[in-house]
Amino acid sequence: MAVNSEQSAQSKDGLWRPESRMRHFREWAIKILLAACAYISVSTTFGIVFVLLFETINFFREVSIVDFLTATTWSAAFANPQFGIMVLICGTLLTTVIAIAVALPVGLLAAIYLSEYASARWRRRLKPALEVLAGVPTIVYGYFALTFVTPLLRDTILPSLTIFNALSAGLVMGVMIIPTIASVSEDAIYAVPRSLREGGYALGATKREVATKIVVPAALSGIVAATVLGISRAIGETMIVAVAAGNQAHLTANPLESVQTMTAFIVQVASGDTPTGSLTYNTIFAVGSTLFVMTLILNIISYLFVRRFREAY
Repeated sequence: MAVNSEQSAQSKDGLWRPESRMRHFREWAIKILLAACAYISVSTTFGIVFVLLFETINFFREVSIVDFLTATTWSAAFANPQFGIMVLICGTLLTTVIAIAVALPVGLLAAIYLSEYASARWRRRLKPALEVLAGVPTIVYGYFALTFVTPLLRDTILPSLTIFNALSAGLVMGVMIIPTIASVSEDAIYAVPRSLREGGYALGATKREVATKIVVPAALSGIVAATVLGISRAIGETMIVAVAAGNQAHLTANPLESVQTMTAFIVQVASGDTPTGSLTYNTIFAVGSTLFVMTLILNIISYLFVRRFREAY
């Protein structure tokens, strides 16, 4: 009773009131700071979308949107310009498909090994070493594709390969996005409860059967999210395709030929002498809006898939 009376007296005297007020102020300041960071991020996104829409509308005041989406010729910088975005879309999708064909199996198998087969010691070593690939500048990847991969392919199996081609750019771009797919997939696989693995072993399943028939299906939503993230990364890649794929905008599905992607065209126009406000200059925003819509659709599909097939443990 004496202790309680002393504590009550101290509380009435306000001995702890300054500390309480200071703590309340710190909590309020941290809350305001976090909210400001969140609102800045959202405001930046809305600002980018607004600029893209405003400049794209100016572009479509002079160019028919139907021709833009259906024409098969792209010659924005010529005397008689034609704006068929399908040419750039096909070049972008061609390099992206090659990149995913490389990155998805390698990244997924690497994730399965790190999560299911590698010891804790090797996992701590191999995962950071794999993620080092993500820290290599993309311009280095581009010149690696141009000066090493292309000559290697021409001297060995593809003598008809042109100097600038979609194949080399796609292969090296696939190597670049391996860490993205491997790291996110490995986290999703590693998060699968141990009880599912032990249940499979109790039923007599082998380690391979547990990994491929129990763990991977349980982590499917995370693996799909990693794949979509890798695809978005490949679609938005700039320097590799600008250096190694070339700038010849023609409609083709042959990976041995030179192609131009949407990002490579933006680099070409932005680094030239195109006057600000001209029709050619506004094509940057029209192409950028198309790229934004493509990645947005991919993210929406990923979100719906993850929400539909997410496993709750």
